[in-house]
Amino acid sequence: MSDSRVGLTVAHRRYVPYSHAHYAGSLVDGAYALGLFGDVATEVCIRTDGDEGLFASYSDVQFRAPMRAGDVLEVTATVTRVGTRSRTIDFEARVVCRGRPDRSESAAEVLDPPVVAVTATGTVVVPASV
Repeated sequence: MSDSRVGLTVAHRRYVPYSHAHYAGSLVDGAYALGLFGDVATEVCIRTDGDEGLFASYSDVQFRAPMRAGDVLEVTATVTRVGTRSRTIDFEARVVCRGRPDRSESAAEVLDPPVVAVTATGTVVVPASV
């Protein structure tokens, strides 16, 4: 029996402000992506179960490339498993645009292809259906 919620994908885009730069080279800490994963997981829960749900755990997180202030991130969440109250979700944060301060203070470019910065697998729980 297949569940129509499996395969649902939700995407958010977010500009990374310079106020979030934490390290030299305007690098942003990896926790920034995890916060965005929480936001997109909330929308998944609303769409699948009509409730914001609760993020329970990560089973895997991979930091693959740097994120920098001035980036535009696209964060996706895809439902891969539906249990009675739990949902397993695959996450990906991609850098789709990047600031180019080497050209000028406000220069930026679209990255084609985007750079995969962070991937993760997590579990959310929702209330029992009534």
